[in-house]
Amino acid sequence: MSHHLCESELSGIELTSESQRWELRVLQTPEEMRTVEELQRQVWPGSETDVVPTHLLLTAAHNGGVVVGAFVEGQLVGFVFGFPGLEFTPDGPRPKHCSHMLGVLPEYRDQGLGFALKRAQWQIVRHQGLEHVTWTYDPLLSRNAHLNITKLGAVCNTYLREVYGQMRDGLNVGLPSDRFQVDWWINSRRVVDRMEGKPYPRLPLSHYLKSGAPVLNPVEWDDEGWPHPPASSQAAMEDGHPLPTVLVEIPADFLTIKATQPDLALAWRFHTRALFEELFANGYVVTEFIHESGRPPRSFYVLTRDTRGA
Repeated sequence: MSHHLCESELSGIELTSESQRWELRVLQTPEEMRTVEELQRQVWPGSETDVVPTHLLLTAAHNGGVVVGAFVEGQLVGFVFGFPGLEFTPDGPRPKHCSHMLGVLPEYRDQGLGFALKRAQWQIVRHQGLEHVTWTYDPLLSRNAHLNITKLGAVCNTYLREVYGQMRDGLNVGLPSDRFQVDWWINSRRVVDRMEGKPYPRLPLSHYLKSGAPVLNPVEWDDEGWPHPPASSQAAMEDGHPLPTVLVEIPADFLTIKATQPDLALAWRFHTRALFEELFANGYVVTEFIHESGRPPRSFYVLTRDTRGA
C-alpha cells in the first residue's frame, strides 16, 4: 500500500549518483520551484503556456509529488518532475507515479545526468511504496529512446496519438504530438539491475539479424542523404505465424529532420504511427533499443511478443 512521505522523510533520502559533477536535491521551496520554472523556458523555448508554474510544482511536491533538481556549482542544470496518479485495471484503480517532465540544459546532455535524475526519482518512488511509473516521450527521438528503453529498462506497448494537441514550443510546432507511453516496473529485476549498475544484455543489430529478426521498415536514402520511410513495411509474420522478434527503424537524428525537413518529419510520424499501432495491437512490446554509430548512424527498436511487463 502506498503512503505519502512527509517532507522530512523526503529530505532524509540520500540521493546517490555515480558522478561527483553535480549535486542532486529534492526541491520543495517557492524559490527552488521558480528556478525550475525558469529552466523549463531554457529547455523548451517558445511557448510560455507550456511551462508548469511555480504554484503547481509546489502543490504537487507537497502532496506526494517529486521534484528533484541537479545542481552544478549552485546552478540548477536539470530536473525531473512527477506526481501520484491512478491507473485503471480489471481489478479496479491502482496507484502509480506519473513522471511528467525531465529537462536538462543542452550543455549538460549526454553526460548521464538524465539517468541520474531518473534514478533519484526511482529511489523516492520506491520509498513511497509504488511499483509502476509511466511517462510519455516522442518515439522518433533516438536519444530519448536510448535513455528510456536501454538505460532505464522501461518497456512499451502503448501508442498515443496527439497527446498534447497542437504544441507551440520551438521543438514541436507543426508536428502531431504522438507519444509512446512507457511502463517502468521499478521493482522488476530488469529495472533494478540497471539502477544498481549491474551488467545487462546489450546485443548488436547483427545478433538480431542472424537470429532471424527482420527490420520491418528499412530506411531508404535519397541523393542528399536524408532517410525516408519505405513505401510499405514487411508484415511481422512468417508462414502465417507472428514472428517472436522484429525490428523497427527510426531516423537516427529526427531533431535535425524536424528542424529542416518538416514534410519528411511528418512522413515519419505517420509511417511509424501506423506501424507501431499495428504491432502493439498484435501483442508486441518494445523491449530494447539499438543505436549503431556508423556512416550513416542507424537506430532500431526491438519488439518482442508476449513479454508484457518484462
